[in-house]
Amino acid sequence: MEKKFRITVDGNPYVVTVEDISEGGSMLYPEPGSMTVPSATAAPVAAAAPKAAPAPRGPAGAGDVVSTLAGVVESVVVSVGQSVAQGDKVATVEAMKMKTPIIAQRAGKVVSVAVKAGDPVEAGQTILVLS
Repeated sequence: MEKKFRITVDGNPYVVTVEDISEGGSMLYPEPGSMTVPSATAAPVAAAAPKAAPAPRGPAGAGDVVSTLAGVVESVVVSVGQSVAQGDKVATVEAMKMKTPIIAQRAGKVVSVAVKAGDPVEAGQTILVLS
């Protein structure tokens, strides 16, 4: 079955003919009036149970290095026991194909690392703890 359509591309009008070549000869569009709308008396669909809210995190401690944005940890470049200086890159977080370095805001020794490469993180989430 062929149908003609009038289209406009960059301000130029065109008349095109479209042929339905799908198997079985099914129509590209339903026949007018063939679609039905559910009645208002139909039983409502049960809503899915809401997801449990993530456990609240307490405020970051003085030695915590936190993620500055939500994303996925691409790498952690320090390990427990390593000393870092203020301004050192300690990890990289990727969000929307942009890689953001996570920087130590003070010098210290890495006491613990809370994440690993591939872990999702939220803004403000602890990446590691410095003593």
